[in-house]
Amino acid sequence: MDLDVFVTAHRAEWDRLDTLLRHRRKLSGAEVDELVALYQRTATHLSLIQSTAPDPQLTGRLTNLVARARSAVTGTRRASWRDVTHFLTRGFPAAVYRARHWWVPTALLSTVLAAVIGWWIGTHPEVQSSIAASDELREMTRPGGEYETYYSSHPAASFAAQVWTNNAQAAAMCLVLGAFLCFPVLWILFQNMLNLGVGAGLMSSAGRLDTFLGLVLPHGLLELTAVFVAAGTGLRLGWTLIDPGTRSRRIALAEEGRAALGMAIGLALVLFVSGAIEGFVTPSGLPTWARITIGIAAELAFLAYVYVLGGRATRTGETGDLDRTDRSASAPSAA
Repeated sequence: MDLDVFVTAHRAEWDRLDTLLRHRRKLSGAEVDELVALYQRTATHLSLIQSTAPDPQLTGRLTNLVARARSAVTGTRRASWRDVTHFLTRGFPAAVYRARHWWVPTALLSTVLAAVIGWWIGTHPEVQSSIAASDELREMTRPGGEYETYYSSHPAASFAAQVWTNNAQAAAMCLVLGAFLCFPVLWILFQNMLNLGVGAGLMSSAGRLDTFLGLVLPHGLLELTAVFVAAGTGLRLGWTLIDPGTRSRRIALAEEGRAALGMAIGLALVLFVSGAIEGFVTPSGLPTWARITIGIAAELAFLAYVYVLGGRATRTGETGDLDRTDRSASAPSAA
């Protein structure tokens, strides 16, 4: 495509659209119809230029023009409680359900990794001695030691808030950093599994693995599931950059990125629940079986939420992305 000829042929339409958008008075019916037609044609022109002869200055001008026209045509939309309900009952669970082929294997492999690390540390005294001195290890693992008092070392409310903040940041980093070809996500995931494996290995070597699991499982099941979902989604986002499939790389990354950002909000709510359990249930005086039962119930409720509501929403076409009318204008590919 000869860009100069194309610009000469269509500049008058773009200028006319700009003029209509600058009108301060109310447009007549005919002018509104003209604005809509010019908006559609300009969006098509923008798509053609981006795909055949990208020019940064011209693309920037037309992108701005299309965005303004879209705003004028569709009007300003405000979020409502209906949007919140849709997100919680359809958008978020559907996004998690669609990513299950990534986060379920991530969860299984990560759990195996943590178990192997725990076994290795628990059965090799020389590895334990490289972590800390024997006196320090005894202080950490003894009854009433640091591993037990950690969960009751601060007031429950402030501890729950601190845990929630830290976990939400880790989940958000997994989601955002997935675009960097997956490697940062794998590192964050490894660090989490290493910490878990070290704790399990040290407590196992002291013959107190049951105590460790009794402290970790009530909140850890839901907490780790949220981390696995974030990591799996981040990995999928990174893989989209490598292999976008039938979509263009830009469109694929935009669609998956919007869904990932929505999941960050949803996972923050999930981690709020796990943080509350960690702050109020884990250090409580409830028997171990009761605390673990609460953790299992929370985990099963989340999985049912994802597989029942999310599966149903996905089968009706929900993807977790923004509604089509709320997305940036995507122009057709033909003139």
